[in-house]
Amino acid sequence: MKKIIVALIFITTFNMGYSQSGVKNNEIKLNIANTIAIASVEFGYERFIDEHQSLEGVILINDRMNYHSEKGSRKFDTNSFKLGYNYYFGEEYAASGLFINPFLKYRTGEFTQSGEDVDEPAFVGSTVTDMNSFIIGLGAGYKWNFNDTFVLGPFLNIGRNFSDEVKDRFSAIEFNAGFNIGYRF
Repeated sequence: MKKIIVALIFITTFNMGYSQSGVKNNEIKLNIANTIAIASVEFGYERFIDEHQSLEGVILINDRMNYHSEKGSRKFDTNSFKLGYNYYFGEEYAASGLFINPFLKYRTGEFTQSGEDVDEPAFVGSTVTDMNSFIIGLGAGYKWNFNDTFVLGPFLNIGRNFSDEVKDRFSAIEFNAGFNIGYRF
């Protein structure tokens, strides 16, 4: 009985990753460029709907606003969650080529800056900016596919931040770029 249950679990799990035609419909990815450059981890999952469309979810740990540094007494304690839709213009099955990515993103956390970095001479202590904000944006990129298993590609996103507190401290427009490496299954 145990062998039958294990076999059924294996068959069900195996079939979840492939359509009837044998095409791989799932992809996990990591933005390796930002992980190396600014210690921000962007880990994502993409599910292909058809030949040219997919839905994605991305978790961004230590998400920085427009690549602001943390040198001196500045510290970001922020994370984000992004939901996006990808449309691929390539000839192959969502495999290679240009894509666009409209998305919604929600950032949580705060930014802290101590008194010595603040441009107000009478200021003592530290300022804390609530970074909770809703962001809507558009991205674009290119994806290369190797043997329908490994994928690589650069991307660029621009978004509009809707938090008044964040806009007062930083900017209403956000940029994000990187280079994803991924695995399809």
